[in-house]
Amino acid sequence: MDPRTWDAPWAVIFGALWVIVMLRANATYWLGRLAARGAESTRARRVMASPGYRTAADRLNRWGAPVVTLSFLTVGVQTVVNVAAGATRMPLRRYLPAVALGCVAWAAIYGTVGFFSVEALVVVWERAPVLAVALGVSLVGAFAAFVVWRVKDARAGRVRPPVPADDVPAGSRGTDRH
Repeated sequence: MDPRTWDAPWAVIFGALWVIVMLRANATYWLGRLAARGAESTRARRVMASPGYRTAADRLNRWGAPVVTLSFLTVGVQTVVNVAAGATRMPLRRYLPAVALGCVAWAAIYGTVGFFSVEALVVVWERAPVLAVALGVSLVGAFAAFVVWRVKDARAGRVRPPVPADDVPAGSRGTDRH
């Protein structure tokens, strides 16, 4: 089906995307709650002990519902945040409004930028398939390079020795008062 001939109103596209992401986010929340309950006897224990999960859980405990909402403006963070919200048993009275607002933002972004990007790719494919393939390969390569860079950066951060207290500048210590 050619997306340029599909005359669905934007509200229908937005609504469908909102429902999809709302179902996915809430399913992830409930999976987090279930995983937390049985984490000690399942493989979920490793996920919940991972640095990414711990960071998300700590931020969630510190900042609460706004973290859930803002996670929908990122790529790859929303799943971890929703699992953490479930695992830390964020109350539904705080979680549901936060996730609903985040889903509104996500649906708006993907319903505009995402939909028009698909249309642009269809036009490029029709006019220059070789260019479309080259563009796709370039995007996948750039993403792969980014992932490799982040993994190496994260691993380098874990093996760095701690800075001795004598080497920390005086103004950056938490105990210094002026």
